[in-house]
Amino acid sequence: MLRKIIKIDEEKCDGCGNCVPECREGALQIIDGKARLISDLFCDGLGACLGNCPPGALTVEEREAEPYDEMKVMKYITAGGVNVIKAHLEHLRDHREFEYLTLALEYLRDSGIENPLSAKELEEKTSHCGCSGSQEMNIENIDDNEDLKDSRVSHLMQWPIQFHLVSPQAAYYRNSDFLLAADCCGFVYPDFHKVFLKGKSLAIACPKLDSNKQIYLEKLVTMINESNLKSITVLIMQVPCCGGLVHLVQQAIDISKSNIQVMVTVLSNTGKILQTSRLN
Repeated sequence: MLRKIIKIDEEKCDGCGNCVPECREGALQIIDGKARLISDLFCDGLGACLGNCPPGALTVEEREAEPYDEMKVMKYITAGGVNVIKAHLEHLRDHREFEYLTLALEYLRDSGIENPLSAKELEEKTSHCGCSGSQEMNIENIDDNEDLKDSRVSHLMQWPIQFHLVSPQAAYYRNSDFLLAADCCGFVYPDFHKVFLKGKSLAIACPKLDSNKQIYLEKLVTMINESNLKSITVLIMQVPCCGGLVHLVQQAIDISKSNIQVMVTVLSNTGKILQTSRLN
């Protein structure tokens, strides 16, 4: 298929920036004194920016468009230097293109190129959706007299709990025993709170459905290195995809060169504990 995409003549561009606010998709930015097309993924080719370019550096070209390939885009982006890389990552983050962001981070890692965004910068808009329900909160006054009650009590000490939403530097993770649980585990195991969650900080994730695996890895490394986790428990289901959480933790341990204790527990679909073992 043919696509219309903005083309920038860098020799004519004087970096005035008049084109940037006219690009409603946010595809243009001024970097190192020149207008840059951060990602043609967001360029609609309508040319709203053309009339706001005094030196006439912008044109629209029509070319055969391949299916979008983040790895090919990254090969082009990285040639522009660290500031262009950072702007592209921020662009994907801000537009909540998490799958492409994960691929971009994987490209940097595999190419031996340093990620210019810190874990906090990665998290700024991927973890906070502007909803009051995702505001960080410590939950206190947990009643430990569970055995004296007819109903179970909650041992949840924090909010939020979804790995996508949590901050790796949140106060409730500091010097804590950390439980990383597959989403299904809390529904499968009836005494999830009493047996696994009690006394632990928590994050839940689905290694099959979540596209943020590289961001999760960045968060885990930050939690180990900066939040000084005391231990990690990985709770997963007996399905192949759940092993992805164990793999993520192992990667984080290798990157941080930590000797933190990691325990892995596997549950059956019927809520039985099948296996508990030490990862390292």
